[in-house]
Amino acid sequence: MKRTLVLMRHAKSSWTTDQPDFRRPLNERGVKDATAAGDILSRYPIGAVRASAATRTRETWQNAVEGGARCTDVEFLDDLYGAWPDRVLDVVRQLPEQVNTAVILGHEPTMSEVLHEVVSRWQFAGGPPDAFPTCTMAFIEFKKPWSDLKPGHGRLVRFESPRG
Repeated sequence: MKRTLVLMRHAKSSWTTDQPDFRRPLNERGVKDATAAGDILSRYPIGAVRASAATRTRETWQNAVEGGARCTDVEFLDDLYGAWPDRVLDVVRQLPEQVNTAVILGHEPTMSEVLHEVVSRWQFAGGPPDAFPTCTMAFIEFKKPWSDLKPGHGRLVRFESPRG
């Protein structure tokens, strides 16, 4: 059974706030970009979302839903904020096996590090993506169950940075 993992970085957040980093909200561009991402995600049967509990990731998902994304199994996890790639991979390996498409919504540099960990090295012959900008989504396919996720076994099928 083919599985699709969507690694998604939160949308653009505001730096003009007195809030601590964990509580920074999206700015106007971030809201628009997240809504545009929702339109793209609406074309996928998302079975699970695991996201950092930070304000900007929560707001990214909320606005993606406004744009059409759908999922009933959504969890915001405190430990995905500032997580090491190994923690993200553990979260993926624990996904329910009946889920064929999942979104991991987090931060940099973690998202690009996970991408480089799970995608086959040969696929980056021209070099890996230079950056993982805000609201970017990397769609990665796997042929094995989530619990069998291993480094280098994924295939990058789409890499997109929607703009609203």
